[in-house]
Amino acid sequence: MRFYIILFVLQLLGNMGFAQIDSSDLVIYDPDFKFVDGIFISFDQVKKNNPVLKSRIVSNISFGDPDFFNSLLVNPELSYYDNFGVKQTVSVDKIWGYAKNGNLYIRLYENFNKITYVGSICHFVATITISYQPVYDPYSYNSNYYRTAINNTSSSKTEIQQYVFDFETGKIYEYEEKNLEIIFLRDPQLFDEFMALNKKHKKQMLFYYIRKFNERNQLKFPVVIE
Repeated sequence: MRFYIILFVLQLLGNMGFAQIDSSDLVIYDPDFKFVDGIFISFDQVKKNNPVLKSRIVSNISFGDPDFFNSLLVNPELSYYDNFGVKQTVSVDKIWGYAKNGNLYIRLYENFNKITYVGSICHFVATITISYQPVYDPYSYNSNYYRTAINNTSSSKTEIQQYVFDFETGKIYEYEEKNLEIIFLRDPQLFDEFMALNKKHKKQMLFYYIRKFNERNQLKFPVVIE
């Protein structure tokens, strides 16, 4: 009897502060779909639409603060209570992302970026910093090589780049034809159609074929029980 009481208490704790899902029933993603707000520690939680809710997160930030996630994730670590009521701590670098107001944000490098187009293939843009290391020519007649090598440091600049996210594998790719071809292989008919295009048309119609792939390979999630 004591064992069943403990089991009941653990189950009750697990149901507090986590979204309840019905994995036996699936709903097709559409523009009205809303991700459950919270922190996704892993990609598996994203696929289940089952994040760690705000009520489980250890923080002094008000849950109603519109900048809750931005303020929370500038810290190096995040603490939260798991479904057994045990406090866990994870490096923010290891967090997959979060959902805010039903929208999904994915971590890439040191930033969290909103996924603006969701499907079996997702699309988003991210601002990244690119560093450049000066290249020195020891035989240059225009400058003193050794003085230049000592005084110059690497430079950097920020760029906006496009990416795609594969919801089947969890991999992030740069938005390029060769990378999308890897995913299109899962739909042989669409892959052959895309490969029949010339290089110019592939580039021009890439997003069209992403949409077409998503229509033919619909993204589904477990039903969230309110």
